[in-house]
Amino acid sequence: MPSRKFAEGEVVRGRWPGSSLYYEVEILSYDSKTQLYTVKYKDGTELELKESDIKPLNSFKQRKSGSTSSSPSRRRRSRSRSRSRSPGRAPKGSRRSASASHQADTKEKEPRREILQVKLTPLVLKPFGNSINIYNGEPEHMERNDISLKNKQERIILSPESSFMATQYSLRPRREEVKVKEIESKEQKLVTKGPAPLETFQATTPQRKDLEFGGAPGAVLIMLGLPACLFLLLLQCRQKNPSLLSFPPPLPTLDELWETRVCGIYLLWFFVQALFYLLPIGKVVEGTPLVDGRRLKYKLNGFYAFVLTSAVVGASLFWGIELCYVYTHFLQFALAATVFSVVLSVYLYAHSLKAPRDELSPASSGNVVYDFFIGRELNPRIGAFDLKYFCELRPGLIGWVVVNLVMLLAEMKVQERGAPSLAMVLVNSFQLLYVVDALWNEEALLTTMDIIHDGFGFMLAFGDLVWVPFTYSLQAFYLVSHPHDLSWPLASVIIALKLCGYVIFRCANSQKNAFRKNPTDPKLAHLKTIHTSTGKSLLVSGWWGFVRHPNYLGDLIMALAWSLPCGFNHLLPYFYVIYFTVLLVHREARDEHQCKKKYGLAWEKYCQRVPYRILPYVY
Repeated sequence: MPSRKFAEGEVVRGRWPGSSLYYEVEILSYDSKTQLYTVKYKDGTELELKESDIKPLNSFKQRKSGSTSSSPSRRRRSRSRSRSRSPGRAPKGSRRSASASHQADTKEKEPRREILQVKLTPLVLKPFGNSINIYNGEPEHMERNDISLKNKQERIILSPESSFMATQYSLRPRREEVKVKEIESKEQKLVTKGPAPLETFQATTPQRKDLEFGGAPGAVLIMLGLPACLFLLLLQCRQKNPSLLSFPPPLPTLDELWETRVCGIYLLWFFVQALFYLLPIGKVVEGTPLVDGRRLKYKLNGFYAFVLTSAVVGASLFWGIELCYVYTHFLQFALAATVFSVVLSVYLYAHSLKAPRDELSPASSGNVVYDFFIGRELNPRIGAFDLKYFCELRPGLIGWVVVNLVMLLAEMKVQERGAPSLAMVLVNSFQLLYVVDALWNEEALLTTMDIIHDGFGFMLAFGDLVWVPFTYSLQAFYLVSHPHDLSWPLASVIIALKLCGYVIFRCANSQKNAFRKNPTDPKLAHLKTIHTSTGKSLLVSGWWGFVRHPNYLGDLIMALAWSLPCGFNHLLPYFYVIYFTVLLVHREARDEHQCKKKYGLAWEKYCQRVPYRILPYVY
């Protein structure tokens, strides 16, 4: 086999594919089987080149020195050849490239004594739909975190005349660029008035996306199945024997499911939390960049809202308000929250119909049913009030803690206890720590998939307002009617398990957030990374070198610790562990798909370095 000519780390000149232009590149690796070099350009682009397409730097220096003695006519001929082989020359069907080439050929025939000052500038075709990143071919919204006003100018837009993706350059005198831009702007106006070609429509329409959850049929099943599953769980939990042998539970009457007063109390709860959100307290931060480069502002006062809510609940207990009313009307509250989430979802979809295209969610598809489920608009707002951001943490998450407290009081009343059971105290304490941690680290929510990728539709509305407060509190609801005496030695083991999961969860998330904010932080200098073509780096040591998703591992351990205080008499308290496992596996697969599409070869190297996804040596 022939020996390799260039070593790893060597800086050489690499030919850009489809052109005769050479650029400075760095040799990353060499594949002896394919005899191809993996090189990286200065802009971060990684490509595989043949050895014949790579030249040493000194060969270009010799050419440059030799060309100084050439005649003017030879310089003109050389310049014309460069122009004819430019990588920016479009196929024959492209009208603009043809006109630019005609101007260049006309100028070659006219002898000129002056030396033209040439500038290499990207030729940007105006957008018709979503723009495409020329380096990896993925839609621009897939790199929402990486967009800035600076690199926004470096993106190539899909041409309405053709569907090919290539970097187009223009070799023109500086004084002619203004005239060319005027011509391009006139042509763009004419093009946008006409119908879109088939290639452009197919590249920009969301229907070509791989829809999650089984597309529209899957969305319908989930929208019908989740509420049914919720009420079956609550009805089964109320039975004296909640085993699988007594499934399904008897259905309640309409009076047991709906009460207008309960609906009014729920609306009062929602709008009180909205009032706390609007209070002028807490710092204001900017979110990740949007498609147009803007950054929305968010008010971080979730922890203050929790403190105010705690004060209101404490005052209610002091004044003798019967909070056990929530327990005795738990099904009615669940139905009221479900109806409210559906009404909110209808409003959100109607509101999204007026939203501009660049404000739509990357997950939207164009299908009415699927978009109603997944959410069509990315950041629906009423003025400065961000509906999705508000619902993510406030009514549901804080409501979860209030429901747990109600169940603790109900246990003391139903079982005639002077103090709550140890199992109930552990469940309340563990889940309270989880909620307080989320509210204290509220800013980390701005970089999650829910905020930067998913729209606000039925999926998040039902999940935030109904599923979280009424199913995450299932262990506490179970202990009210099914007491379990827990010994202190066993409680100590469960506490240790909870703390272990929390340490993994919090340390992994803190390490990730610190690296995102400042990768050059001296405190993170010991961490190893893999550089990617997007300009970002992937952590391959620390918690993120242990497994690919250590925060999910911590979540699973904590979920198990929440259920263990309920004992092993029935499977029902462990529904949350099963559900959470399925949820995290789905999220992990979703993250894998997005990261592989975004980081390409770098993600494959990361997966080789960190083979386990969530559970070490298992998965």
